[in-house]
Amino acid sequence: PVLVGLSFLNEGWITFLPLIVYFGFLPLMELFIKPDSSNWDPQQIEKEKKSLFYDIIIFGMVPVQLFFLLWFLSFDFSSTDILTNSGRVVSMGIMCAVIGINVGHELAHRVQSWHRYLGDILLLTSLENHFVPYHNRGHHTNVATPGDPATARLNEPLYFFWFRSQIGSYIQAWQIEVQRMKIMKKPSFSFHNK
Repeated sequence: PVLVGLSFLNEGWITFLPLIVYFGFLPLMELFIKPDSSNWDPQQIEKEKKSLFYDIIIFGMVPVQLFFLLWFLSFDFSSTDILTNSGRVVSMGIMCAVIGINVGHELAHRVQSWHRYLGDILLLTSLENHFVPYHNRGHHTNVATPGDPATARLNEPLYFFWFRSQIGSYIQAWQIEVQRMKIMKKPSFSFHNK
């Protein structure tokens, strides 16, 4: 969020700062920094699972993401140059991927319904609300099979996979939700349909 904030506060090439740092500088640094291969012992893992520290960070991402999205939507893109506009769009896109999708994904796996609701809010910021029904009841059921659009095929080109994954997961989410609506005796086009 700090780098995206710097992107939003500036103009020109600096608006690409998140892209430069996360897809340029950090991968280069990884070539020179030895990775830490140590792991926590089982007692430390159990202690960390009970810590509220990680929950606070994850829950805190919801208002942060919403703030930045509203800030982004408030820009008058007609008053700035194409370089600035492009950098801000890329920066917001990176934030939507990292926070909107990744943190939303984490929350969608939680047991508590209000955690899943926060996950839905984050996924909405990336227009990925179909992810929850598809991922939890489609992908996890069919992973690594031809029935899973999010499983890449052997030697499949990246762009073919991406289109098949996005479109296929959306279609499968609709199928899953229509079936759920039948079980609930609700119409397919219902507010209960995620």
